[in-house]
Formats: sequence, C-alpha cells, structure tokens
Amino acid sequence: MKNTNNSVYHLDATDKEIIYMLMDNAKTSLAHISKNVGISTTAVHQRIKKLEQAGVIENSVSYLNPKKIGYKVVSYIGVFLEKPSHYPDAVKAMEEINEIVEAHYTTGNYTIFLKVLCKDNDHLMEILNQLQKLKGVIRTETFISLDQSINRQLKV
Repeated sequence: MKNTNNSVYHLDATDKEIIYMLMDNAKTSLAHISKNVGISTTAVHQRIKKLEQAGVIENSVSYLNPKKIGYKVVSYIGVFLEKPSHYPDAVKAMEEINEIVEAHYTTGNYTIFLKVLCKDNDHLMEILNQLQKLKGVIRTETFISLDQSINRQLKV
C-alpha cells in the first residue's frame, strides 16, 4: 500500500545506502545489501518495504537501451496548444503514441514538452505529423539530441 500523503519522508544514512545500491542495480540481493550496509537481511527487507509504502521507491524496473533495439534518434519536442484547456485531450491522444516516453506540462514557451524516441529521421517526421494533427496543437518545435552526457537519478 502506497502512502498518499504529501509529507516528506526522512531518510537516514542506512536508507540512503540501500537506495543507492538499488539505484545502481535494482536486482541487488538483500544478502549483498545486508553485508554492505551492516544490518540483517530482514532489516533490509523491512526498510525497503517502508520506503515503498512511503512512495520513496516507486518501481524496480529494467531499462531498455533504445539504440540496441533500433531507436537511434532521441528528440525533444515543444508543443504549442491553441488553449491550455486542450491539454487533457492532447495528453490522452499522446499516450497512444508509443514513441513518446515523457510528457511535461510546462511554463514558458511550450504548453507540453515531450521526449520522443525514433528509429530515424523519417520515423521522427511520422511522429511530428501525428502530433500536428492532434486537436488543439498549433505547432511544434523539435530538438534532436546528439549525445546524452548525463543520465542519473537524484542522489539524496
């Protein structure tokens, strides 16, 4: 059960060590964590469960390397909506486009800022055409990532 209140969870040094090990490899065994942190496997398990229940740890996932499966173009697309009231419907339609892996409702120039993975520039054009046909979208602005220099999670 996930804790839905908005209070800030206090992390002690042991919690942080456990989190860092799991961030490095979500498949790290409880025994390995126990040995490195200096507490029993039962205590490690209990702490992980508390962190999950508090919503500090949300998922334990394996990440795909998009390039290894043919998605070589990473782009960011700023979407301009005619009216902010189009936002819910636009996002709902964008959820149907598999290549959109992140969508952010933003301040500044764009109403929505997207991260999109594509196989090549032709594939990107197909996605842009789909986006520009969505109700409320008046235009898009695209940035292609040439290199990802930093890819990490927040250290606490």
